[in-house]
Amino acid sequence: MNILAFGPNGSGKGTQGAIVKEKYGLDHIESGAIFREHIKGGTELGMKAKAYIDSGDLVPDEITIPMVLETLSNSKDKGWLLDGFPRSLAQAEALDKALKESGMDLDYIIEIKLDREIAKQRIMGRRLCANDNNHPNHIAFDAIKPVEKDGELVCRVCGGELSARADDQDEEAINKRHNIYYDNTTGTMAAVNYFKNEAGAKIISVDGSKAIGDISAEIMVQLA
Repeated sequence: MNILAFGPNGSGKGTQGAIVKEKYGLDHIESGAIFREHIKGGTELGMKAKAYIDSGDLVPDEITIPMVLETLSNSKDKGWLLDGFPRSLAQAEALDKALKESGMDLDYIIEIKLDREIAKQRIMGRRLCANDNNHPNHIAFDAIKPVEKDGELVCRVCGGELSARADDQDEEAINKRHNIYYDNTTGTMAAVNYFKNEAGAKIISVDGSKAIGDISAEIMVQLA
């Protein structure tokens, strides 16, 4: 089973991807994680990607595409859920071409829909767990609020140390990312619509304003 997952930053796409991965034993491939791996390893592509990420800009295709396609190829036999890519119409076209050339079928498109302003509020209040970035922690939502330990907020799931990404507190950077996502001409929404029009993959669209459990239940019913 191969899945593309779409949703604006702040929609809980990564959390839902982790749930689907666990259920079906897929490789959860996050473009952000691929970038971090290259950045941590000090690769040439990683250093180039870092400059764009730090400024809130889209990493160019000539850097992103080789990273992603290499990872997909390594997960060909197991099946994958790709999260965070493609982010533009050009990337969607390139990915579609690469999948067809490699004989990999795309089975599902998962789209998590969320109002832009709500997405921004969620980004600014979220906290990242040092043990697992997909553990949901948010200072503004009681259901996933971090817990306090020794005067510090820690992960509500595992007790791990929490941090806030610098670009999550930068409204200008958030707006740049959302400008890219909500652009239905050349941006990510254009990529979503491109794959929606491609025959073969089943489309699963869900309301991202619902509770995490309700969203995952809706996705699972349609994946079954």
